[in-house]
Amino acid sequence: MISIHKETESALLLNLNTSEANLVNADEFKAEIISLFDEHQKKIILSLKQVEYIDSSFLGALVAVLKHLLSFKSDLILVGLHKDIINLFKMIRLDKVFKIYDSFDELPA
Repeated sequence: MISIHKETESALLLNLNTSEANLVNADEFKAEIISLFDEHQKKIILSLKQVEYIDSSFLGALVAVLKHLLSFKSDLILVGLHKDIINLFKMIRLDKVFKIYDSFDELPA
């Protein structure tokens, strides 16, 4: 479900490899990403480029992962969100909670 795009000195750049982020895969996602963080102890930059649909249970999993990372003074950054998903994040104000960028290339140095 998650693949490592690149590993830098301070971050893991990951791809979420599903078109539908929903209840069916929310728990698996949360377990995978927390396991990767616990193994590498780096901030997570997650590409949602392939995700066309996201439901509330998956949003809950994203928030749970963010809370886990923040407890270790780390971060979860999202990139590559489709327009509909960005609009959803804005509507429920998650754009104020997550750092969101258009692509890996736009990340601050």
